[in-house]
Amino acid sequence: MKKLLTLALLFGAVTAAHSQFAVQVAKPVRPLPAIEHVVIISVDGLRPDRLLLADMPTVRAMIKEGTYTFWAKTTAVSITLPSHTSMVTGVIPRKHGVEWNRDLPFSEPVYPNVPTVMEMATKAGYDTAMITGKSKFSILNKPGTITHVHLPATGNSTNDDVAVNAAKIIEEFKPGLTFIHFPDVDATGHAKGWGSHEQLAMIEKTDGQIAQVFAALDHAGIRASTFILLTSDHGGAGLTHGADDPRSRHIPWIVVGPGVRKFFDLTQMADLEVRTEDTCATACWLLGLPQQPYFDGKPVFAAFEHAP
Repeated sequence: MKKLLTLALLFGAVTAAHSQFAVQVAKPVRPLPAIEHVVIISVDGLRPDRLLLADMPTVRAMIKEGTYTFWAKTTAVSITLPSHTSMVTGVIPRKHGVEWNRDLPFSEPVYPNVPTVMEMATKAGYDTAMITGKSKFSILNKPGTITHVHLPATGNSTNDDVAVNAAKIIEEFKPGLTFIHFPDVDATGHAKGWGSHEQLAMIEKTDGQIAQVFAALDHAGIRASTFILLTSDHGGAGLTHGADDPRSRHIPWIVVGPGVRKFFDLTQMADLEVRTEDTCATACWLLGLPQQPYFDGKPVFAAFEHAP
């Protein structure tokens, strides 16, 4: 009897160990099953009126095929790092705690006070990616929270570097969630001015690099099942961008994908004001992730044909 009991306990231990390593947690149930992938593209410093003036065939196709507003709002501070952190955490800077805008020599790594959408998606079983053109985005790369990361070791890289590496990651890994940041429009604004001919030319060049991302989705065979969101962190005026300046605070918000309304201007909804924090909330909703009670953003349901 004692021998039988020992064998039973041993069998139970082996079974439990096998279950722990062999059973995978199911991904969340997505509200729109046709959307299997989410791509967030941020063009740093892209002021909406400059986008509309520029020759951007890729983005204009997004507008015709999707839902858009050129009156979305970024954070009141309207600077890169706090605004992007709000974009991917769904909360204002006071909550996420990232209120500086450059690489700082911290004695230990510092990360936002709340998880990014990449972290939430990774924990839920999705393959995730972040490709950025500024090294200061390392504060979003908390170890173990993003599957695939490409960012410069120091300083800034270029749109070309971002586009090439984003395409490689998309084609090889087909992430469930990808965040892409293009830096050059902002860099040109600081060097030559917002509204300058040089910045307009850079905006037009950036359209071609966005097209490279679309081509990668095609090559990976996932374009038809991907929700793409194009936005920015701030605009600008003169050689800079500033707190609560309308020229800095207004940003584009353009989405396309399965189930998205076609050629639909969100300003038709008079009581709807899209905010950068809504980007995180919308991505969470599409991936079946919970809306956190601390979120300042909310899903933009009006962008979809059938939504709550």
